[in-house]
Amino acid sequence: MGMGAPTTPTAEPTHLVPAHQRKVSRTKPEDQAEAVPFFDADKVPVTTIEVPNPEITGLTPNQYTVIGSKETYCLAQRPGSYVVIKYLRPVIKRLDTQAISCPPAPVGVLEGSRADVSFAAGMVVDKFLYHLPLCRLHQRLQGMGFTLSRVWLTQLMQRIVSLLEPIYNAQFDSIRASRVKAMDENPIKAGLQGPGKMKQGYFWPVYGERDEICFPYCESRRAEHVDQLLRLTAPPGAVLITDGYAAYSRYAQKTEGLTHAQCWAHTRIRSANPPLQVG
Repeated sequence: MGMGAPTTPTAEPTHLVPAHQRKVSRTKPEDQAEAVPFFDADKVPVTTIEVPNPEITGLTPNQYTVIGSKETYCLAQRPGSYVVIKYLRPVIKRLDTQAISCPPAPVGVLEGSRADVSFAAGMVVDKFLYHLPLCRLHQRLQGMGFTLSRVWLTQLMQRIVSLLEPIYNAQFDSIRASRVKAMDENPIKAGLQGPGKMKQGYFWPVYGERDEICFPYCESRRAEHVDQLLRLTAPPGAVLITDGYAAYSRYAQKTEGLTHAQCWAHTRIRSANPPLQVG
């Protein structure tokens, strides 16, 4: 077949779009941060910086009038607020008796410790609320010029926890006295079982009717831990809310005056499956 003349591609149809104009925004980029403050002024410290107006440079106060002001907010960061408190205790010698005396150093919540109560409380919040490991806290302190050991931080945390034990015990007693309470068990790795292996432990969170919650730890999931934690006594009309684990139903059978209430989701699961066996 012979080659014919090249064909010209057909042009696509087009149409004109009328031009239009947009209004220029009168909002300056630096004014976009004004609007509504994005913080709680009762909790967040605010540093105020006055910006001079170059239009009044060289003018005297009687040549202009301030008719108002505008506020712009920016989120800033400052270095950590760790500080060292130095107590100066004068040593004096009385001229009449020749006796030498010096006032004792202030006693903190941890006697003999160089940790102020503010540092102790902040360390607990950082670790257990914001999940900051002590090794990270140690790195932060070193970066800020503090020479402290990780062992000291670990020992300090242990001492702080011991101070909180009476509060924990009182709160747990309050939960036990609740008419309605909920309980569950959750696995957690805790303690070394061998090289590179962790032991299997369990938290048994218990929730009371006053919005209190405790996380007692037990080394296993055995049914006896329910008896140990809740004890075999209950207030009048007591209700225990749990899942379908047989340990809870056995506890309810042994505790006089206690109603065992299961949540709807676990009740549905329990109806389709046989009860779990306690090991």
